[in-house]
Amino acid sequence: MSKDNRVKLPLDRLPELWPKSLKNVALGAVLHPASISASLTHASDVLKSHDGTLFRLKALFGPQHGYLGQTQDNMIEWGGFTHPLWNIPVYSLYGEHREPTPEMLEGLDALLVDMQDVGARYYTFIWTLYLCMRACEKKGIPVVVLDRPNPISNTVEGPILNPDYRSFVGLHPIPVRHGKTIGELAQQFKREAFPNCELYVLPMEGYDPTAYFEDTRLPWVLPSPNMPTVDTAVVYPGMCLFEATNVSEGRGTSRPFELFGAAWIRAQDFCDKLNRENLPGVWFREAYFQPTFHKFSGQLCGGAQMHITDRKSFLPFHTAVVVLNNLRRDYPETFRWKEPPYEYEYHKLPIEILIGGPLASVFP
Repeated sequence: MSKDNRVKLPLDRLPELWPKSLKNVALGAVLHPASISASLTHASDVLKSHDGTLFRLKALFGPQHGYLGQTQDNMIEWGGFTHPLWNIPVYSLYGEHREPTPEMLEGLDALLVDMQDVGARYYTFIWTLYLCMRACEKKGIPVVVLDRPNPISNTVEGPILNPDYRSFVGLHPIPVRHGKTIGELAQQFKREAFPNCELYVLPMEGYDPTAYFEDTRLPWVLPSPNMPTVDTAVVYPGMCLFEATNVSEGRGTSRPFELFGAAWIRAQDFCDKLNRENLPGVWFREAYFQPTFHKFSGQLCGGAQMHITDRKSFLPFHTAVVVLNNLRRDYPETFRWKEPPYEYEYHKLPIEILIGGPLASVFP
């Protein structure tokens, strides 16, 4: 890895970039396991190294899947705790509360957010940011966002969220594959939703928005348990739709979202049909797997592994829609859309809150 060509993260340049107006503030920080420096040091340790010089670290917060990344399955809440070394609170923003409460923010002068996003509207870390900005605007607390790469480039795809279909997998009108960094999203949220939020976005250096994550020469750490590789992130804007079906999206395997299948799919026949669709940038290889948890746990599933042959032409959302329409056509007796609840939505279908609109708008 060449350090000369590597993107420089704001986490590695805090003394240079930290706002002078926020010198020595009481700071809270929203972090997760992929909040790391270029040398793989966790952001909490980086922040602690500046404790007492740039700011005073007083509290930590964590999003879905836990501050420690400990909740493997989807939609599993976790509880806060006290940091065992520093004796400061670690608050859960995916449990009883998803927005910081006034009590959590009490005594804080600023809130820092440093989380690795994956470029898809469904991925809830950006909505944790959104709710943090809303809570901080109410209390007049500045928000500092450390920018990070969009691992799947600035390409945009998929429908824009219909505001009538807001949920925790979509709280603001953006496309499915939004094409922005977390810092750019913070700036959009300020312009369009929280104009009185005092926002500071600390920039990256040397970042090419058209690039994929490997081009940054930064280390990849899985931001959530089922996002192990950049390849996973590439297919996720489409394959997350399978969460709203009775077809396995590959959870419980070593290739979540790249593998999909069900006990009732005839793998060879189905892959042959999909490959005849000539979808750009992807090949469907016949595959079989037994999930260790989640849908079809312990059962043999037939399906496919998606092999991305050309990232630039590959359209993850369009591809997933084509696959799902083939499933609906070929397996009408067994394929089903899942019923609510899903991500704290108890009335609308999960597929509707994922596509961000009525079912017929994408699946007539």
